[in-house]
Amino acid sequence: MNKNKINWVAVLTMMFLFGMISFVTNLAAPIGTIWKQAPGIEGSNTWGMMGNMMNFLAYLFMGLPAGRLLIRYGYKKTTLLAVGIGLLGVFTQFLSGQMAVGASLAGLPANFFIYLLGAFICGFSVCILNTVVNPMLNLLGGGGNRGNQLVQIGGTFNSLMGTLTPILVGALIGSVTKNTVITDVNLVLYIAMGVFAATFIILLFIPFVEPEQPKSSTPVKFLLQYKHLVFGVIAIFLYVGVEVGIPGTLNFYLTDTLGTANAAATAGVVAGTYWLLMLCGRFISSFISGKISSRTQLTATSGLAIILVIAAMFTENITTSMPVFSVESGFGMAQVPLTALLLVLCGLCTSVMWGTIFNLSLEGLGEHTSLASGLFMTMVFGGGVLPLLQGAVADMTSYMTSYWVIVVALVYILWFALMGSKVKKA
Repeated sequence: MNKNKINWVAVLTMMFLFGMISFVTNLAAPIGTIWKQAPGIEGSNTWGMMGNMMNFLAYLFMGLPAGRLLIRYGYKKTTLLAVGIGLLGVFTQFLSGQMAVGASLAGLPANFFIYLLGAFICGFSVCILNTVVNPMLNLLGGGGNRGNQLVQIGGTFNSLMGTLTPILVGALIGSVTKNTVITDVNLVLYIAMGVFAATFIILLFIPFVEPEQPKSSTPVKFLLQYKHLVFGVIAIFLYVGVEVGIPGTLNFYLTDTLGTANAAATAGVVAGTYWLLMLCGRFISSFISGKISSRTQLTATSGLAIILVIAAMFTENITTSMPVFSVESGFGMAQVPLTALLLVLCGLCTSVMWGTIFNLSLEGLGEHTSLASGLFMTMVFGGGVLPLLQGAVADMTSYMTSYWVIVVALVYILWFALMGSKVKKA
């Protein structure tokens, strides 16, 4: 491939895929507010988070195989497979609003299980895409600074879609009642299916020179001798749960407690602001990372996040104003608990955690870095486990009590930054 000539059609396609990773992943929480009200579920936060759980559960099964697929079939075929699986997953979610409506299974809506299947299939897609999009963008840029620049732009688009998704879904839902159904967000699913289908067609006709793939026979268990890597894998598991659990549970909390006609729309915008601040945090970190170490950044942000979450748990009776958007009146200010603002600010903290944990964990691994990366992808599964646990705690106690789950996870991440990340070989 000519390093001086960029295939912009391919680049833009990868940008869309980068966005679709975030778009599909962040559908789960706002759509979960609909399923929460369905007969048989009726307000259960645990079941409301189950779609998110199924999405991330796929990473547990696909994290390492995704890397093997990339080695065996190359970037283009693996990407085509991921896009095809994504289209199938979104279509299955669409079918959940068309099939078995009104029927029940084990006391739950039968079409809810169709939706969960769709979320699980989508999880396979985004896991594979996460494995290929970053290196593919770097390759399309010719490597070096230009390749890294394209990756950073892709990451920004990913955060942007994370911001817009809950806002868009919340605007379509408006107010959630027992009569709200999954078909209320069909427009979002149509858009997702259209983008996946168009991307698949475009990829078929893009000329692409495959890079050489490294062949490695190192067993995964070999990596377990690196203590800092093992601690880092646990930290990544907890971090993704924190990243998803904070805004996901906040969305549920505001939808249930605001008591306004457009509560779901307001909740979607507030949750979307969290992802917007993550975008800002990543942008800022790209400038300071050359001077401030990963350990320092992770220590500061995890410590600050602990303070913000604990403060949020005890300030729900204090109100403040936050900018929101509605279809009827456009942008304006809405009264929300101070809790919401403090949790949204955590987005600035979580924005740098993935990169810093990843960097500290892979220190000193050399040629085993690629295999360790696949292990990290498997642990993204934590984004399903912690929010589900948080939902269960919220059902048994209260929304604010459930945030102790987040605090415990953040305390471990702080320990990893201070102690667990020191390079040690067992």
